[in-house]
This record gives sequence, C-alpha cells and structure tokens, in this order.
Amino acid sequence: MGILLLICITLCLALIDITLKSCIENSMTKKEERTACGGKVVLRKVYNKGMCMNLLEDKPDVVKYTSAYVAVLLTIYQLVTLLRKGKWIKKAGLSLTAAGAWSNTFDRWVRGYVIDYIGLETKKKECSRLTFNLGDFFIGAGGILLVLSVLAEGIKGLFSRK
Repeated sequence: MGILLLICITLCLALIDITLKSCIENSMTKKEERTACGGKVVLRKVYNKGMCMNLLEDKPDVVKYTSAYVAVLLTIYQLVTLLRKGKWIKKAGLSLTAAGAWSNTFDRWVRGYVIDYIGLETKKKECSRLTFNLGDFFIGAGGILLVLSVLAEGIKGLFSRK
C-alpha cells in the first residue's frame, strides 16, 4: 500500500472519530441512551478522564502526556515502517492504531477527557456498562493486525531457507 494512502487513512479515521465525538458531545446528555441494531448497540455519552477503563483518572497530566508521548512514538514507528517494502499487515495495523491514539490524544489535550459513546448490550451487566469510542476499536483492530503480522513473520521465518 502506498505511504500517502496509509497516512491519509490514518488522518481520516482519526478525524471521523473526533467528529463523531463532537456530535455526541453536542447532541446527547450524559444520562441519555439511544439504541441501534435491534438494541444490541447503545449510544451514550461517557467521559473518560483516565486511560483504558479510567485507569489513572486521578492523574490527568500523567495520562495526557503519556498519551501524547505514545502517539508520537507510534507515529514515528509507523512512518519508518511505511518506508519499508512489504509488511502490509503491519502497516495497516500501525495506521489503525495511530488513528485511534491520535483521536484519543486530541480529546485529552483539547477537552481534558475522552468521549466514549458506543456500548454493546450483553447478558452480563458489567460488560453492558462498558463504553468505547471508534478510536478504541481502531486501536484494538490495529493491535490484532500487528499481532498477526508478527505471527506471519515468525511462520515465514520457520519455513525460509538459510
């Protein structure tokens, strides 16, 4: 995949999530819930002042600076990887992960918290209360692709001649 295409995809995905967060911020109250997909998906507005699952919510500066630091390092690694030939699974994974990282970092620096807005209705109440944003899904999907790329390289290494 072309370097510019993947950089554009990263930027567009981050902007889509930032835009959705702004829409949720401006159109929903914190107690309001809307359902979609036959009630399986729940839209709600939740402020996350920490990292994943409100980790370190009592240390907002640590969260803010750590988020920015990780997003910058991830982007540098992404750009270095994009300059190499092949490794398209790794490139796609890094592009997705960077998009989610920058979207959430933007929220932390501009709003002081991350807006989460997607919940899934499950049989377990604890799981149904979890709320994410599209950036979180990008990070998760990118992480899966990165693991797959490492596994693919490992398998390829097992069968290559030396």
